[in-house]
Amino acid sequence: MKPLITVVAAAIFSDGRLLSAQRAEPPHMAGGWELPGGKVDPGESDEDALVRECHEELAIKIGLGPRIGGDWQLSERALLRVWTAHIIEGEPQALEHLALRWLTRENLYDVDWLPGDRPVIDAITTQNLLTE
Repeated sequence: MKPLITVVAAAIFSDGRLLSAQRAEPPHMAGGWELPGGKVDPGESDEDALVRECHEELAIKIGLGPRIGGDWQLSERALLRVWTAHIIEGEPQALEHLALRWLTRENLYDVDWLPGDRPVIDAITTQNLLTE
């Protein structure tokens, strides 16, 4: 049996807004919105993978804060781990996404969140992590 795949994501907050990213691929996920991040490579820590992924996908350097929840199940073989984050350097660019969008508490559900991200977005709401 293959080991579980760990996917990491960043809830990047700035000025009372949360950064969302619209998937470009794979085809069954294209157009859906997610928190930026990606898979952890062998021998890489979750935190290092998340910093690397945000640099590769968004051209930014991030600082990590506390985790949101524990392990979020994406599928039988994949789990998601999410950290709060802030931008240390750079301005987010959609290098691997169709679009980026900053969302406020009022329009947090205006995008079509991917099913794996939706419980995290709900947790951000219920824990009041997105403040004005």
